[in-house]
Amino acid sequence: MEKHRIFTTAFASVYPHYIAKAAKKGRTKAEVDTIICWLTGYSLDDLQRQIDIKTDFETFFGEAPELNPNVSKITGVICGWRVEDIEDPLMQKIRYLDKLVDELAKGKAMEKILRGY
Repeated sequence: MEKHRIFTTAFASVYPHYIAKAAKKGRTKAEVDTIICWLTGYSLDDLQRQIDIKTDFETFFGEAPELNPNVSKITGVICGWRVEDIEDPLMQKIRYLDKLVDELAKGKAMEKILRGY
């Protein structure tokens, strides 16, 4: 079975789009970074390293220190899919990230985005 194209896409190539989406709504790169670190367990330095070496999404999530234990609280629809129902674990993690950035861009408070963390 062929891998989905997003799995082999460099995280670094999508990262600026996350920043731009948030910035259009007055949110910051620091907030996007906080969300990514919360979700994956990466430190800011480790996140930057992953961006610098142009890690693909499969490796980015595969090497993530620890998916946040509150990840199951991320629910709702993104790109026409209900995130809690996505069966492929990697695609679900990618969509979790998409959902969190989307919530940021929609003006949701960081405390709510980070599920009360």
